Amino acid sequence: MKSFRIKTHRPENSYNQPHFFILNRGLNSGKPLNLPCPNCFVCLTDNLEDREFLYWLCFGLWKSKSFYHFLKGSVIPFVTIDETRKLIRESSTKASCKAQAFQKAIHALRLLDTNEQKIKVALKTIDTARQAIFYDLMKDSGAG
Repeated sequence: MKSFRIKTHRPENSYNQPHFFILNRGLNSGKPLNLPCPNCFVCLTDNLEDREFLYWLCFGLWKSKSFYHFLKGSVIPFVTIDETRKLIRESSTKASCKAQAFQKAIHALRLLDTNEQKIKVALKTIDTARQAIFYDLMKDSGAG
């Protein structure tokens, strides 16, 4: 089983060991993050291999909506740190028992994430091109 600690992130803290952040408020609770934001936990690990394993485990749990079962609160839903620890610990044990299948899943998730980022860049470029075309059209007609 992978060794990790989850604590509430404080903006004034810095971390020397490998780590990532886990969003704990809103409908995206459980989403792993590389950079901190308000309302997140920090997951500290002993080495980079454990960090990668746990990051992608959390990513998979978040994408599969596993954190939804633990949401509390009526106005702004949130997950508690104890439930987050428990879910990650149990899931880590299951994933470790099926290590080869989990590694394949991580590889697939990484590829999908990379492709998603490329598509987002392409969509932004298309949007910029649309704006430029319309801007040129309005500029030529004297309306802009």
